[in-house]
Amino acid sequence: MASSETIAIVKSTAPVLKQHGELITKVFYRRLFENNPELKDMFNMTNQKKGTQPKALANAIFQYACHIDKLELLGDAVESITEKHSSLSITPEMYPIVGKNLLDAIQEVLGDAATPDIIDAWAEAYNDLAVIFTTSEEKIYKKKENNIGGFRGKKDFVVVKKEAESNVITSFYLKPKDGSPVPKFIPGQYVVLTIDIPGTTHKHTRNYSLSDSNDKDYLRISVKKETYNPEGIVSNYLHSHIIEGDALLLGVPSGDFVLNNSDKPVVLLAGGVGITPLMSMYKNIIRESRREVIFIQCALNSETHAFKNEIHDSLTTKSKSVIVYNDPLVTDVLGNDYDYSGYLTTSILQNIGVEAISEFYFCGPTPFMANVIKILKELKVVDVNINYEFFGPSEELVSI
Repeated sequence: MASSETIAIVKSTAPVLKQHGELITKVFYRRLFENNPELKDMFNMTNQKKGTQPKALANAIFQYACHIDKLELLGDAVESITEKHSSLSITPEMYPIVGKNLLDAIQEVLGDAATPDIIDAWAEAYNDLAVIFTTSEEKIYKKKENNIGGFRGKKDFVVVKKEAESNVITSFYLKPKDGSPVPKFIPGQYVVLTIDIPGTTHKHTRNYSLSDSNDKDYLRISVKKETYNPEGIVSNYLHSHIIEGDALLLGVPSGDFVLNNSDKPVVLLAGGVGITPLMSMYKNIIRESRREVIFIQCALNSETHAFKNEIHDSLTTKSKSVIVYNDPLVTDVLGNDYDYSGYLTTSILQNIGVEAISEFYFCGPTPFMANVIKILKELKVVDVNINYEFFGPSEELVSI
């Protein structure tokens, strides 16, 4: 554990990190990829270009500096990071590499202001944090290994079925190539896919939510094709080149955006392809038949509306499906009581009888999620009932 002197020094650097943190993390990633290019495979390089990963890391470092004397306040953040690390199969050997590049980045950005005392204090603090992470991650690895169908690291899964869900979303049904059982997962979790794409210089890593219930003999991921987005290199490759019989390299199911074990009513709010983790939650809720659920799906129109029939055909007396089309086609008929055009509003949730005591789960594009948070605050939903999946700094959702 860090000494009192180290804690004092690290806490004193918090204002500097708040001001220069994002530049430090940008320099860190540049140095890491230059000095250790083999680690590029662990990162989504699209998010690197967007700047979301450096921003998220800068915030994490700042929070650590602020709370190094009360690490229990970072419990949820540590749990989320270790879950993310385990999905990527991070090993203890990687931590010293990351630590060196981070300290060198701090020195490069701060220059003479990064005194030997500051660098030494951060080295000690980083080593303590590495111990926390590696210990927690080993527990996760062992637990997942011992689950039905569990494994450590990554393994090949065969595409046994490829099916279009809409004009832009396609599902891939996957089974272990070695014939072992499918790993069990918690509704809402994702798998990490690592893939080689011809003509590119490194492997590509992406997270894809599991979109079916956890009682099948397959895993299903459902991927949106980014036709006009050059950053969608992996999703476009899956759509255009991966066929039934091909193998994909996957990690074990991971993630902490999961369905809570509760009897409260559930409201699922999906924007576009953000429906994927919510489909898994919905199908498990329907199967268990003990909770009321309202599934609100926001899409551009019927051409981009995925899983419409799958949701409709599984409706029960305890479930309700709501459709909101932002830009409906002239042929789209929005005639029943639970169909709307435009954007999701507070009044829509009130009209369909949403209760503020429900548990809310949502996922989708950043503007959609920011709007959902605003609506839930207007409905006075307490924070403990608000759950979402967002791959970026959460501050972005409340600043829009």
